[in-house]
Formats: sequence, structure tokens, C-alpha cells
Amino acid sequence: MIKPFRIDIPQSDLDDLADRLSRTRWPNEIAGAGWDYGFPLARLKELAEYWRTGYDWRGHEAELNELPHFSTEIDGQNVHFVHVRSANPDAMALILTHGWPGSFLEFLDVIEPLSRDFHLVIPSIPGFGFSGPTRERGWDAVRVARAWAELMRRLGYERYGAQGGDFGSGISTALGAVAPDQVVGVHVNYLPTRPVPGIALSETDEARLDKIRELMANRPPYQALQALTPQTIGYALTDSPVAQLVWIAERFAHWTDPRSHISDDQMLTNISLYWLTATGASSARLARETPRKTEPCPVPVGVAVLPHDITQSVRPLAERLYDIRHWTEFDRGGHFAAMEVPDLLAEDVRDFFLTLTK
Repeated sequence: MIKPFRIDIPQSDLDDLADRLSRTRWPNEIAGAGWDYGFPLARLKELAEYWRTGYDWRGHEAELNELPHFSTEIDGQNVHFVHVRSANPDAMALILTHGWPGSFLEFLDVIEPLSRDFHLVIPSIPGFGFSGPTRERGWDAVRVARAWAELMRRLGYERYGAQGGDFGSGISTALGAVAPDQVVGVHVNYLPTRPVPGIALSETDEARLDKIRELMANRPPYQALQALTPQTIGYALTDSPVAQLVWIAERFAHWTDPRSHISDDQMLTNISLYWLTATGASSARLARETPRKTEPCPVPVGVAVLPHDITQSVRPLAERLYDIRHWTEFDRGGHFAAMEVPDLLAEDVRDFFLTLTK
């Protein structure tokens, strides 16, 4: 059963957030440390104070409620999603999947341009935001993909495309694997490619592989904690709003193109969603549940490569695993493509899927 959903955070939760922020116990900081030891204290205090006294959740909540929100139960889990129908009744459907530390909010700026040509389904991954928390083991990328296939079936879409970045990329390619007769193609803006011995590559691709090797050899602390002990870090993320704030704000600082402009309000709305739904721990579990392996995907794949993403895909290696039909090298943008370069991403998604349907 699909039900309309409305965002309505209790005022007591907002008051509690403000109270906790006002009582933050701050650590000291070495003079002139900058980013050498982690997120700078002055910048974090600035963000926390704005979150407490200047940021307007109710205003953003009202804007979000202008979208058509729904929820349904799939495989024992509540699933929240936004469903925007195109004015063209014959339009193809697309399911857009976010990653961590994002949310369905990532796609707000691509809804208008993409809905000209596509019906859009934008769910929250189980364990994230209004689809959380999860309450049992096993919610990995493949299980999420099976839930998406069921969601699209319930909505009456027999053929559709999938798009995503970060975990949304893995979920989208997994969806192509679990529902190949329904998925027309998969477009991703993040596609890690592991080194393969004996493959001749260009200097550019070798440089990309060096970056991937460095990342594999020096696993980022946030990734290790979420993949190994998500419950442990979950205590801090659920009890301290400043912990949740810096956990995500640091990723936005490191993973975005310096030329991108993601406002503090955009970032804080996303962080507020994690805090107000208490899904810091359950969202972290996705990294523990999902195995670090590549799932086969038999449907056509389109790839957008962004210069300031965590890694950049290497096409000759990607083509060993996927049926690559479309490859675009963007000249700007980072990990949060739909927020950073919505114009470029929407155009690339449209080009890929409309080409497949000609």
C-alpha cells in the first residue's frame, strides 16, 4: 500500500536540537592547525551557531512539502520516496538513488529539468532519513535494489532507467542485475575501477589508478569506522548534533569542487534530516552490510566522470565489467554531482536515456 507522506518534525525535536547545540562541549585546538588535524574549530563553531540561531528548518520543511512525498512498506521496511510525474504521460521513468552522506535532497535541483522528459522516483535508502532506521541485518545494496524493483512495480512502471552516485551507483547497477528485463539502462556519476595487471593505459588513466591505489592503501577513517563498527560511531552521531554536523560537513568540504557553491542551508538541511530522524547509525550500517565487490550489470551503462570526485573512473577497466554506451568527462564538479552541477548532470542523464530509447 502506497500512502501520501508529509514532513512534520515535532517542535520538541527542534527545541531539543537547539538546546543540545547550546550546551556543546568543545575541544581545544592547536594554534594555526588549519586542516592538519581535522575540521577547523572556528568553522565548526560558526556552522553550529548558525544551525542553532539562524537556520530555518520550518521554512525548508514547507518547501520540501511542496513535493509529492509517499511511503510504502517493502520487505518489512518503511520506504519514503518522492514521485514527480512528467507532463508527458508517455515519458520514461527514472529512479534516482542518493548515497552517503547525502539523501533524496541531493536531487532537488535536477527535478525540474529532468521531469520535462521523465517520470521521477526519488527514494530514501532504507536506513536513511524518512526510510529509517533499519531494524535488522542484511540491508545491503542488492537488497535495496530488490526493494527498488518492487517499488517501481507497485508504481506501474514496466520499463525504467536508474541513476545514482556513491552508494546510489552500486544500488543502480545492482538494480540492473536483479531486474534486467525492466531496467533500460543505468547512468552513474561515480564508478570506482580497481587496478588490473597487464592492461595498457594512458598517462591520465595511470594517474587515476595511482589515486585509487592510494585510497585503497590508506582507507579513510570515516569509512573504516562505518564499515567495521557503525554502532560505535552511531552513539556519537545520535547523541551529539555537533558530531553529526562535523561527520557530514567534513565530507562536503573534502569532496566538492572548490568552484561549486553548496550553501550552508543546503548542507544543514541534509544534516538536519540525519539528525531529526536519528539515522546516523543505521545509515552507517550500509557500509558494513554491502560487500566490497563489483556486481555484474547486464544492461547498458552511462558514466559521468567528475574531476573533483573521490576517484575518477578508468574507462578501459570499466569496459571490462560493464556495457559502457556513454562516457562523459565533466570539466567541473565533485562527489555531489546533482547538487554541484545539476545542469551538466541533467543534460548528461537526458542524453544517455533518450539515446537508448530511440
